[in-house]
Amino acid sequence: MTLDFSVVTDAWQSLLFGTLGTLFLAFSGMIIAMVIGIAGVVILRMQMWLPSLLVTAFVEVVRNTPFLVQIFFVFFALPLAGIRLNPTMTAVIALGVNGGAYAIEIIRGGVESIPKGQTEAGLALGLHKHEVFRLIVLTPALRAIYPSLSSQFILLTLTTAICTSISAYELTSVGQRIEAETFRSFEVYFTLTGIYLVISLVTMWCLAAIGRWAFSYPQR
Repeated sequence: MTLDFSVVTDAWQSLLFGTLGTLFLAFSGMIIAMVIGIAGVVILRMQMWLPSLLVTAFVEVVRNTPFLVQIFFVFFALPLAGIRLNPTMTAVIALGVNGGAYAIEIIRGGVESIPKGQTEAGLALGLHKHEVFRLIVLTPALRAIYPSLSSQFILLTLTTAICTSISAYELTSVGQRIEAETFRSFEVYFTLTGIYLVISLVTMWCLAAIGRWAFSYPQR
């Protein structure tokens, strides 16, 4: 059997748009995940037993169930609630919910690493509790957890491949369509592997550069 990568090169535009679809899912999902993560940590710090219990249950359920099951649940549960979205937007929500559970734990760990004395100093200076959390707790915590959040973003980017199970538009779904039309499985999936690798490496480099720029201030 001879290899024929022309089926891939001929479909470069489709693969490009699929790559952009993957990046859209990843970025959109991570934005939702960060919102959920910060909101969850704020609720946990309020120390109200019922909201804290709900957040803890949410984290445990999401972290201990497969993402494939989660995305199917969201895909079939939303219409039952009267909410009808296209597969791509459903995938964004599922990715955001999944990433949010992990973001809560990552951010919580960073927040708890801030010495309690800094919080007390902020309150002593007359700052409001929200100002103390935003300026004295969250900002230094982001510096500490940035590498973990970066890794989570890359993992979320690779997880988008599972979204093809609900026909969301992304790179793997494009590859499956090309493979079904050409029957060139090795060439297609070898190329997809290379594209995902490039996406991960470029994303890693970009996030590292952003981290060096955003957190270049001296640590005290």
